Amino acid sequence: MKKVLKNVSFVILLLKMCFIFGQETSAQKRIVIDVGHGGKDSGAIGKNGIQEKDVALDISNAILKLNNELEKPLDIYLTRYSDTLISLSDRTKLANALDTDVFISLHCNHSDNANVRGIEVYVANTKSQFSDLSTLLAYLLQAYFKKELGFESRGVKFANFQVLRENVDYRPAVLVEVGFLTNEDEGFYFLQPPKIKAVAMAILKGIYNYSNKRL
Repeated sequence: MKKVLKNVSFVILLLKMCFIFGQETSAQKRIVIDVGHGGKDSGAIGKNGIQEKDVALDISNAILKLNNELEKPLDIYLTRYSDTLISLSDRTKLANALDTDVFISLHCNHSDNANVRGIEVYVANTKSQFSDLSTLLAYLLQAYFKKELGFESRGVKFANFQVLRENVDYRPAVLVEVGFLTNEDEGFYFLQPPKIKAVAMAILKGIYNYSNKRL
C-alpha cells in the first residue's frame, strides 16, 4: 500500500508540473534540483547523526527561498519537497516531463577516513552534445564554493551515476557532493541554518552565472 501511495503521489506531482509547464510562456531556462535520497534512504550519516537526505533537502529548500526573493527568479523545481523516496528513474522522468534545461543533483559525501573533506562535482563519463556545458557548469559551481565559502575543492570528476547517465543526452547535468558528513567540521557545518543558506546562495550564483545572468 505504501508503494502504491508513493507512486500515486509522484504521478500527481508529475501531472502538476506538466500543467504548470503548459501554462508558462517564459523562455528562461528551467532548472531541476534533484534532492538526493529521501524517505527510508538516508544516504550518508555523520558522526553527529546528521543525515544526507536532510541536508540535501535543507539546501534545496533554501535555494528555492532565495530564488523566490529575487526580482527576476529563475524557473526552479525540486524532485522532492519533503522526506519522501523518489526512484532514480522517476527523477529523470520528471526532468523530461518538464523539458528541463539544467539538472543538478545534490548530495553529501562519506568516507571511512574522517579527515577527508571538500567539494566534488561530477559529470557523466559518457560523451554527448551537452558534455562541454555540463563540465562548464561543474567548474562554475566549484568556483563559487571556493569563492563564497572557502571550501576545499576536490575537483571536477567523471562518473557513471544513473542520474547523470540518464540525463546526459538531453541536458547539461551535474552531481554535487557538497561535503563529507563523516568529517567532524563539515558535518557540524551543515547543522547550522546560516551555513545552509550560504551553500544555497553559492549554488544559486553558480546557476545564475551559467544562465548568463547576474546576481
